Amino acid sequence: MDSGKIVVVDDDKLMTSALSIQLKVRGFSDAHFFNKPQEALEFLKENTPDLVISDFLMPEMNGLEFLSEVKKLYPDVSRIILTGYADKENAIRAINEVGLYRYIEKPWNDNDDFIITIKNGIERSYLLAQLRQKISELEDAKKELEKYSHKLEDLVEERTADLKQANAKLSGIINYCADGIAILNEDGIIEEVNPACENLIGHVNNKIVGSAIDDFLFSKKTFLSKELHKSEGNELFLRDFYITNPLSNNNVPVEISFARINPEEEFKRFVGVIRDVTEQKKSDKLRDDFIATLTHDLRTPLLAAIQTLKYFLDGALGDLSEKQRLLLSTMQKSNEDLLGLVNALLEVYKYDAEKLVLNKTDFNIYELAKQVYEELKPLAQNRKLDFELECENKDMEINADKGELRRVICNLCGNAINYTQEGGRVVITVKNEGNDLIFSVSDNGCGIPAEDIPNMFQRFSQGTSKKRSTGTGLGLYLSRQIIESHGGKIWLESVLNKGSEFSFLLTDTVKTKEKAGV
Repeated sequence: MDSGKIVVVDDDKLMTSALSIQLKVRGFSDAHFFNKPQEALEFLKENTPDLVISDFLMPEMNGLEFLSEVKKLYPDVSRIILTGYADKENAIRAINEVGLYRYIEKPWNDNDDFIITIKNGIERSYLLAQLRQKISELEDAKKELEKYSHKLEDLVEERTADLKQANAKLSGIINYCADGIAILNEDGIIEEVNPACENLIGHVNNKIVGSAIDDFLFSKKTFLSKELHKSEGNELFLRDFYITNPLSNNNVPVEISFARINPEEEFKRFVGVIRDVTEQKKSDKLRDDFIATLTHDLRTPLLAAIQTLKYFLDGALGDLSEKQRLLLSTMQKSNEDLLGLVNALLEVYKYDAEKLVLNKTDFNIYELAKQVYEELKPLAQNRKLDFELECENKDMEINADKGELRRVICNLCGNAINYTQEGGRVVITVKNEGNDLIFSVSDNGCGIPAEDIPNMFQRFSQGTSKKRSTGTGLGLYLSRQIIESHGGKIWLESVLNKGSEFSFLLTDTVKTKEKAGV
């Protein structure tokens, strides 16, 4: 490090002059020479050196005294003493006592050893300064770490107290919750239950934990563990499940809401809230029985009124004026609409009460879709819609209830036509993936807000928060009931101001050629 600051002190001016020339020749440009130690000390108080060289014998202050003062100012700076042969022994003793870096014996030869000693001394000073700085930084870091450690201990203690309080609250909620709570893995194995769940199932904790949930809960449509395993989302809601309680020997109807505990991990775990809906079922049955009785009793007078009005309009009871015909037509249309509502309510009741038995047959799904398409085509043309039917496999046969499936297709297609602006486009798509049927109706209408989509298949849902329909609100609900009774799934995808697509899936219903007898 030739750029180091060097301070040389020697009372012999000839010696300092010779050293000055020698160092300049060797490239040391920042060297300062003094013949009096006191002057050198004054300079050193204002300037930090990288190397100090001092003669051993000087009249005012000898070299050891001078270098001792330098050490007080700069403990890590390398110090070299110049000594004659006679003082060599004293110089060696001084190195040990005062802590000098090296001594150089006078006279020295103008060779590389002298320059190497100077370079090494400067580098040593530099390395010691760096080391001192790192030690200082480490000490500061240690103090900060100790300070942070104390804060961390306080923070951990505070968080631990908060966690204990939160756990106490959570335990209270779980233990005293009126609904059953169970933690399951994706295979349906029970890992933990609360007291309410024990009461629902009718067993104590140690007979429940480790068992399969299917041992206690059942449904006529599916297995609970199967629904958990195929669940793709973080939430799952299941209805129409029952618990056989051995204490009461009754089948208790329940609804179960599941939420995934570990969505980031591959293996799924769920917490489920199991609710006894016995009273709700009783209330629903009373309501449905009332509606069924009422609607059934309304059919006879409505049919009679419609038939009477038809006699008038057909002229069987005499000619009618244009004004009379208009009024009677309006009455007939109103009565027919009311009869349609009554019939829809009856159909809903049959599905809810599980009193409708599906009449499944083998038929061509494309022919059924085409039939509905042809019936609705005039309505689409009146609204100036681009109405299309797409089907790659026109020979596709399925096994389902043709009449009920026709009701679903008519409802989905009719809704798409009614809610698409003039000049828009409605496309019916029929396709299969293996033995699964996928039926879709898409449009480029106004779309449905995301917050309204979960309610579209609920009973009496009439349109969206943006636009209400004048219908009964039973069409999509009944469609869902029909598709789910076939073991299928119906859903909606929609983007506001871009359009909607209603689809349903019937699994393992498409007949292969062997199955169809071809």
